[in-house]
Amino acid sequence: MMAPCHSIINISCGNSSWPSDVRASLYSLMALIILTTLVGNLMVIISIAHFKQLHTPTNCLIHSMATVDFLLGCLVMPYSMVRSVENCWYFGEIFCKVHSSTDIMLSSASIFHLSFISIDRYYAVCDPLRYKTRINILAIFVMIFISWSVPVVFAFGMIFLELNYKGVEEMYHKHVHCLGGCSIFFNKVSGGLAFMISFYIPGSIMLFVYYRIYFIAKRQARSINGTNQKLQVGLEEKNGVPQSKDGKAAKTLGIVVGVFLACWCPFFVCMAMDPFLDYTVPPAFTDALIWLGYLNSAFNPMIYAFFYPWFRRALKIILFGKIFQKNSSRRKLFLECNP
Repeated sequence: MMAPCHSIINISCGNSSWPSDVRASLYSLMALIILTTLVGNLMVIISIAHFKQLHTPTNCLIHSMATVDFLLGCLVMPYSMVRSVENCWYFGEIFCKVHSSTDIMLSSASIFHLSFISIDRYYAVCDPLRYKTRINILAIFVMIFISWSVPVVFAFGMIFLELNYKGVEEMYHKHVHCLGGCSIFFNKVSGGLAFMISFYIPGSIMLFVYYRIYFIAKRQARSINGTNQKLQVGLEEKNGVPQSKDGKAAKTLGIVVGVFLACWCPFFVCMAMDPFLDYTVPPAFTDALIWLGYLNSAFNPMIYAFFYPWFRRALKIILFGKIFQKNSSRRKLFLECNP
């Protein structure tokens, strides 16, 4: 029999009945995800903030997203870890609302940033001649402002105005709500809005941009296969230049989109469908899908480290303590005009 989470037993949530070794394994796994998220995104934040060569409009957007992911790992994941393993909320009802709002806000903000980064890459590849005039510091500021403000208004407005269970209050308090718990509940309308705003719209933008960049990269590859192909490849290999910048952009963005869909699609589909299935999805399953979504914030810095040489060079300088050397902020991390 599960132990109650609250002293009022008849309306209390039940504590998890997992054995101690299972709990220890879950805590270790989740702590590893949190640590990876914090360390990886902190390295991105320090790199872009410290090295002057990385002070570009595009990297301001990446810096803002890394800040969102770092805050998610710092302010949200530790409390979610305790809730997931113990099946109890020990931090009070007011902080439950704050935590739920912050969770939705930061997760949505991270997805918004991914969408705007894909738009930035779209103009860089598809309209390079007008890229600097279109994606200037003002445009990046607008992107960052939207990425933070829309999730803040949506998340905190929905949770603190209790719009997420408006119309189904009786069912919520009778069958879902219990003392000592802190689950995020959505009715049909709020679940549909969260699905559209936080997943479907930004995800559709990312898929469309990936398709366009992939189409351009494929067209460029066909043009290279002409009469001058051998000469072009020979010169590129001699000088150590990538064969196709557009092809690399398509591959990188394709992996970003693939990781995003793999991490967040299961949760948002489950969240949107649950109200129409009379809330029959087990809470433990939903909780596992939330942690799958959190992984997206841990994977983003790994994608940078794998595909961007400037980040690998900056990481080496930071890890070996060379960042404290005089004029280290002026070190050249790349030769091209853009990282």
